[in-house]
Amino acid sequence: MGKGFFISKAVGIGGIFVGVAALSTIIALSVVYSQERSKNIISPTEGGTTTKPTTTTPVPSNEPWDKYRLPKSLLPIHYNVKLWPRLKPDPETGLFIFTGESEVKFECVEDTDLILIHSNKLNYTSQNGNMAALTAVNSASKAPSILSSRLQVVTQYLVLELDGKLEKGQRYRLSTIFTGELADDLGGFYRSEYEEGGVKKYVATTQMQPTDARKAFPCFDEPAMKACFNITLIHDPGMVALSNGKAVETTNITIDGHNVQQTVFEQTEKMSTYLLAFIVSDFAYVSSSTDEVLIRIFARRSAIEANQGQYALNITGPILKFFEEYYNYSYPLPKSDQIALPDFNAGAMENWGLITYRETALLYDPAFSSNSNKQRVATIIAHELAHMWFGNLVTLQWWNDLWLNEGFASYVEYLGADEAEPSWNVKDLIVLSDVHRVFAVDALSSSHPLSSKEEDIQKPAQISELFDAISYSKGASVLRMLSDFLTENVFTKGLQTYLREFAFKTTVYKDLWKHLQMAANETGTQLPDSVENIMNTWVLQMGFPVVTINAATGSASQQHFLLDPNSNITTPSEFSYEWIVPIRWMKNGVTQVGVTWLKEKSDTFPEMKVSGTDWVLANLNVTGYYRVNYNPENWEQLLEVLSTNHEMIPVINRAQLVDDAFNLARAKIISTVLALRTTNYLKNERDYMPWESALNNLDFFYLMFDRSEVYGYMQEYLRNQVQGLFEYYHGITENWTKVPEGHMDQYNQVNAISLACRTGLDECQTLVTTLFKSWMDTGNNTIHPNLRSTVYCNAIAAGGAKEWNFAWSKFENATIATEAEKLRYALACTKESWLLNRYLEYTLDSEKIRKQDATSTIVYIAQNVIGQSLAWDFVRARWSYIFTEYGGGSFSFSNLINGVTERFSTEFELQQLKQFKADNADVGFGSGTLAVDQSIERTEANMKWISENKDEVLKWFREEVEKNPARTFSS
Repeated sequence: MGKGFFISKAVGIGGIFVGVAALSTIIALSVVYSQERSKNIISPTEGGTTTKPTTTTPVPSNEPWDKYRLPKSLLPIHYNVKLWPRLKPDPETGLFIFTGESEVKFECVEDTDLILIHSNKLNYTSQNGNMAALTAVNSASKAPSILSSRLQVVTQYLVLELDGKLEKGQRYRLSTIFTGELADDLGGFYRSEYEEGGVKKYVATTQMQPTDARKAFPCFDEPAMKACFNITLIHDPGMVALSNGKAVETTNITIDGHNVQQTVFEQTEKMSTYLLAFIVSDFAYVSSSTDEVLIRIFARRSAIEANQGQYALNITGPILKFFEEYYNYSYPLPKSDQIALPDFNAGAMENWGLITYRETALLYDPAFSSNSNKQRVATIIAHELAHMWFGNLVTLQWWNDLWLNEGFASYVEYLGADEAEPSWNVKDLIVLSDVHRVFAVDALSSSHPLSSKEEDIQKPAQISELFDAISYSKGASVLRMLSDFLTENVFTKGLQTYLREFAFKTTVYKDLWKHLQMAANETGTQLPDSVENIMNTWVLQMGFPVVTINAATGSASQQHFLLDPNSNITTPSEFSYEWIVPIRWMKNGVTQVGVTWLKEKSDTFPEMKVSGTDWVLANLNVTGYYRVNYNPENWEQLLEVLSTNHEMIPVINRAQLVDDAFNLARAKIISTVLALRTTNYLKNERDYMPWESALNNLDFFYLMFDRSEVYGYMQEYLRNQVQGLFEYYHGITENWTKVPEGHMDQYNQVNAISLACRTGLDECQTLVTTLFKSWMDTGNNTIHPNLRSTVYCNAIAAGGAKEWNFAWSKFENATIATEAEKLRYALACTKESWLLNRYLEYTLDSEKIRKQDATSTIVYIAQNVIGQSLAWDFVRARWSYIFTEYGGGSFSFSNLINGVTERFSTEFELQQLKQFKADNADVGFGSGTLAVDQSIERTEANMKWISENKDEVLKWFREEVEKNPARTFSS
């Protein structure tokens, strides 16, 4: 699944209403189901009647149906699934439903008198008094009869107890007829809605990962339970039906007077249920082919007609070819469909042969999309295409190894995007987007290891919780480090043999280590230990080290890096928080050859020893997953180089020095003043990565101090620092009329404007308000797409209701997803509390804010210092509804909880947070469970940090401002 911003991936009225609504839905669905079955829709069976499912709530027991994992007795081989989604609501109930038939052929591998198959929120038609029918595949054999059938709701099973045993080695067929609701809950088989030409249209689509295939049809819904699938879809004439396989025929049929079409798809390869997809829509597409692979990009007709799918089409072929060479394995399917959906919870999903995306992750329009939008399209397409082999062809056995699947795709997405856009230097950005990002989470005592024990990940909510920054970004970071110290040649060699051996099978992560070790042995690669032993130190324990280098003696040591060094570590570790650390380094600007290995708590490397004005810099290009500290003298030499000749230090490492310094200071390893001094040189810096690193870290200072007297001096200091950058871009863009040439320069132009406006630079305020007013007055938007988010935000912040209402009207009428996203973000920037409260209420209404965007909209509002307390009160008051409406399996809850609490730094806020946890213990937090504990820990750390640093920070900023008074803008 694509990172997509793990935000998508809200909404409130009250618990009583939810309970009544849920009950009403169940009753209404049963009514509709009875009506539909009475019409003999979809291959009626003799004596077919609707049975209301018997439901039970498990009590603690040892019964197999009370466990969340399937027993090992049955193995699926093949499914036939026929589904008919209704894309019009029932006139009596208003519900959208789908009806279906499923037949699964399975083998018995252990004698058993019990069949457990996953089922969630499905209603079954009675077949001879049971919810299913069982037959033997071999006509000479007889299957036992079904004694009883029932639904086990909590563990999500259809339970079938038999009057005899299924025999080991024999094959059987299980047939079911069922109805489900085609709800708008963004999971399983669901509906998406949009307007086109003033007409409301509907899409039936899917999101199965991780545990929602069972909402579409009964199935053995675990990744290791691979099978082949034959999918058939029934739909209205003229609609487009898609699935994993190619459509082999579409025929006109009549069912009970309904003229419909039936589309049959070719059989899939052997695959996991979570990778299934089927979609019925009115979409259009553009297509091409690469090496006989059909490539199609599907989207709303208006989007395709506006050529918004063309960029994705142009880069898909080259990225596919790149991965074919990278894996040394041909793309295993005859087609690659990619589809942009108006409502989609994640960023994208790697369904084999039919990849689903948010519109912002697949569609690109140069008139509306920024360079960051374009990069997102390229990297997410690369991420999903990487999964076609790594994840789909070869699948991890269970969700506890999710990190390897998602971490790998999150690493190689940069390689694929670099192939599509070689001028961007996009591979460097993994340091900002993944390494630095996940350091912040992994430095908490409430972090967790990459790999969990299989027995610890059982429930759907536990599985969903794994889709976090650790799995994606730490996974990417440590795999990048592994590729670096092995060399890319050895890494890909091992990867290729791994894919060959396990094609169409499932694995555990250690299987990859074995193949990488074989490649290292064959190439004579020298390592200090086995690949497995090295990587165990990074995979099986949480956190990462800070490596301290004393350049005066050449000694190096490591310790577990924690933002709060006094926090209690409760997670046991067999490694005692020691890592086998690869160090690449330079001396006086000259890169040293090879890798230096720190294998113990400390060691001495004479070659690292320097004296006088010489200096050492470690972790070149941040290929290692660790932070670096130095002795005071080396820090001073590095600061001197930054101030006199900063380009002697590689650009990635300039970003690293800033990021490491600020975080080392937060952990009390160096002084906060030393960290702040790394920003002095920025007045001469023109590269994006160091500026972005500094702004990311200064965001913490804004969060801690934008409600205190430090704020004014900090604003003035940063206004002085950014003025040179603002003037630089003012000049090279000829008064903002041209676009900088370089990809990174375009990003840094946005930083220059954002920080200049944020710190109150008059010229910047004039620029954004003039541009926005011109749009309001003329109706002609001349703002370049790269600048729209920051111009909109700052103009709305400077304005009032008139500006906000104008932007809201543009948002309501936006037909381009990326433009709507920019406006949705900017609307949260207003300084008017009443407008922010109104905006929060809008998130309760999916007609105003789509469900996929509700939680991120609340987070945007919370990022505004004025909106933070409003958003927190809103979430607390409506948590039960938010949680119920958006499903315990949603991936967005951790982002929501972290987003509304990241500014917390007082005892009062800490107690509120603890009370929130206690008050909602019965409701639960789903995938946000860990985020609640992390927020409490972060708040406690923030409180300590402010008490220890506020006076010193205030003094430093004040002195810097007095030394360097504001200068006049030179136009």
